[in-house]
Amino acid sequence: MAVIEAATPQKPKKEPTDDEKRRMKIVGGSLMKAVVRPGGGDLTPSDGDQVIYHCTVRTLDGVIVESSRSEYGGKGTPVRSVLGKSKMLVGLLEGIPTMQKGEIAMLKMKPQVHYGEVDCPLSAPSVFPKGDELHFEIEMIDFFKVKVISDDLGVVKKVITEGQGWESPREPYEVKAWISAKTADGKVLVPRTRGEPFFFNFGKSEIPKGLEMGIGTMAWQEKALIYVSSQYLTPSPILPVVDGIEEVHFEVELVHFIQVRDMLGDGRLIKRRIRDGEGEFPMDCPLHDSLLRVHYKGIILNEEKTIFFDTRVNNNGQPFEFCSGEGLVPEGFEMCVRLMLPGEIALVTCPPDYAYDKFARPANVPEGAHIQWEIELLGFEMPKDWTGLDFISIMDEAEKIRNTGNRLFKEGKFELAKAKYDKVLREFNHVNPQDDDEGKTFSNTRNLLNLNVAACYTKMGECRKAIETCNKVIEANPGHVKALYRRGMAFLAAGDFEEAKSDFNKMIQLDKSTEPDATAALLKVKQQEQGVEKKQRKQFKGLFDKKPGEISEVGTEEDGDKTADLNQMNGDHEYLDEDTSETSREISENAAQTSASKTSFWARFLIVLGRIGWTTMLFNFTFVFVLAYLLNRWAN
Repeated sequence: MAVIEAATPQKPKKEPTDDEKRRMKIVGGSLMKAVVRPGGGDLTPSDGDQVIYHCTVRTLDGVIVESSRSEYGGKGTPVRSVLGKSKMLVGLLEGIPTMQKGEIAMLKMKPQVHYGEVDCPLSAPSVFPKGDELHFEIEMIDFFKVKVISDDLGVVKKVITEGQGWESPREPYEVKAWISAKTADGKVLVPRTRGEPFFFNFGKSEIPKGLEMGIGTMAWQEKALIYVSSQYLTPSPILPVVDGIEEVHFEVELVHFIQVRDMLGDGRLIKRRIRDGEGEFPMDCPLHDSLLRVHYKGIILNEEKTIFFDTRVNNNGQPFEFCSGEGLVPEGFEMCVRLMLPGEIALVTCPPDYAYDKFARPANVPEGAHIQWEIELLGFEMPKDWTGLDFISIMDEAEKIRNTGNRLFKEGKFELAKAKYDKVLREFNHVNPQDDDEGKTFSNTRNLLNLNVAACYTKMGECRKAIETCNKVIEANPGHVKALYRRGMAFLAAGDFEEAKSDFNKMIQLDKSTEPDATAALLKVKQQEQGVEKKQRKQFKGLFDKKPGEISEVGTEEDGDKTADLNQMNGDHEYLDEDTSETSREISENAAQTSASKTSFWARFLIVLGRIGWTTMLFNFTFVFVLAYLLNRWAN
């Protein structure tokens, strides 16, 4: 019996492009080619190539219809098209890819392969004989691969020499480049600059728009020819007059560009690279938490440009070392250093809120001072890779990071603290305990980290996320009293008093030893509820004490009696990591704000109900009066 082999799966056929569909419709005899002058080489153009050619159209009697050549009444500018991108006559789509550089060919076309084609994408000139058979004389001047920069082909780039690296200039980079320019017919507009390359600020309209678009795709030391059509020729210092110019060819060599970064997007925190570093950006930057070594000079941006610190002077010439991600330097300083390469020198201009207004301010720096740092990144050490570490070493590393998070929490840097806890939790995804003891230690540590994350969320005002984080612990261990306490506190901060009471009462049911702490927490809930009720009574006071037709105004003033500060209550710390204890006053204020917003809504709702009530009573009275009147008339 013959063995039937499974058929080899066929790859789905690629859907033909619109141009390919048009070429499929060409019938024999409708397009004929005669070589007038052979070209050189074996290469012919293909899709993605820019083709540059002269075209002269004649009737079969030799009468010239139109031409790109100046001697035949044209502008003298060769036609420039990109195969596969430009809209072209179907006869040219079929004929040009058969031509070599320097070749002259005569394409004899019937109407259906030039402007007489059904649904031709190009419109014929007003006097063009689109119903006649015509001769198209084509001279292939050149063809080459290009990068299409604008969809309308108004900006196209030909790479002459490849550049280095992947980075290209963009706003607000500072750029140096050799630039020359000429028209499509060869007239020089801008000679190659002598002495120094042309300097400009990217994004400041200091060069034509199309040229800037092209340079924005170039790499360091790249040399390119950029073709720019008139719609992208905006006036600029390098080419002030552009009227009447249809196309300019810019030859550009990108000498250098200085990376300038607007770190906040509002122009307040600017990093300007003044010396390149070593390596590839950003792969070789200290993006992750690392130990960094820097020299820096701090300058107050006043009239005197006062230097308030210089590591080379004030630190005995020794570099400054710090661990990123730990809040040890001002936020603006760290944001910029993370985007530096080893050996790089950068000048950072920083506003007060990212400098020392929210950081321990040096004695010689006034409040509200704008700062400039000149920073040199000497090097950095990446954090220890946990791969290959035994369980004890992993837990030791986790404890170090957790302790750093605890310190940041105590300093009020909750986002940084949360980042530390999250980092360990991510690493724990790749840890596999080998026995029950390791499993218990691992589980307890992970639960503790999740509860600390929840504490951070609560402090950051994201109570729902805190509740969700606690749920992770409770779902795995429903009797986890610490998680219940933390979730109860998050419910309290969110103003969900019933949910909070439920968690605190459940603590007592599960573990009698927690009763003092749970009772203290329940007292907080009660005080919060009383405070909310008192505020509601004050807001609604007199609402229903008015005569008919009068509307009471709901009180909006703040209640003078604040909820008592419960910081001195015992037991808060027992259900949290010791460095992440709650501040009850802050929880009370958060809950009061939440409840107040709810109260304001219901107050407004009752007012509307009151108004509706009076309207309804008036309507009913009117209805009864009219009905009685009609009955009386009917009876009589």
